[in-house]
Formats: sequence, structure tokens, C-alpha cells
Amino acid sequence: MPAFMKHIGLLWRCANLYRAEKYESIGLGAYQDAYLTQICKTPGISQEKLAGIICVHKSNVARQLASLEEKGFVERRVDAADRRNLLVYPTQKALNALETIHKVRAEWNGLLFSGMDEEQVRALAKSAEALAARARAIVGEGEKE
Repeated sequence: MPAFMKHIGLLWRCANLYRAEKYESIGLGAYQDAYLTQICKTPGISQEKLAGIICVHKSNVARQLASLEEKGFVERRVDAADRRNLLVYPTQKALNALETIHKVRAEWNGLLFSGMDEEQVRALAKSAEALAARARAIVGEGEKE
């Protein structure tokens, strides 16, 4: 099974190439859809909690949020309860981008899973979910989307 992670990595890189091309028209980077989706789902989320949910280092979150803020997708505000925290809110531009994000993800999944029957897709999704839960436990990221 040594090639398994190689294939997962390839899937990830191909998905990023696909999304980068599709998101170019709205000014969004391929990696930024995970941030926007979660921020729109949980307005006022802290940067730290966001890092835990999407399993990236806090410094990466800060950089991506700075970019998203500069592009007008998010707004960061100081937490009144704890001034050390920044809370992140989606702008209308982010909410408008969700339609494109969902459409692009659905297109990618349709292309990727074409030729597979529903049972195969369901089994693959179940296995991927179990592996993701195990990976979160290994790295100590207990938050879940």
C-alpha cells in the first residue's frame, strides 16, 4: 500500500489545478474555498478555530485570511470578549462566491466519479471519512467540519 498516499496527493494536486482555473474569474485561489466555505457556514469564527477545523497551521490561516480580506471576501474583527482573538466574517462577495464554489466542487466530483456506480462512490466516501477521522486523531486536530 505504499502508493496510496501518492495517489491521494495526486488527486489533491489535480483538484487544485481544476479549481484554480475555475475560480480565477471570481478572484479566488484554489486553496481558499475551504476557508470561505467554513467562514460562511460559521460567521464570527475565530482564526484559531478555523485552523483546527480545516487542519492547517495558524500562520497559514493568517496569511490566507489577509489575502481574502484584501480581495474583499472576509472581514476580520477583534473579539470583544478576548481582544487577542480575531473573528472572521464573510462579506457579501464571499456569500456570492459560494454558488461558484459549490458548482465547481459538484462538477469536479461528477467528472472524477463518472463511470462509478452509486455504491462504489458511497463506499469510497465512507472509507475516506474514516481515514480523515483517523488522520485528525493522529495529528491532534479534534475539530470537525
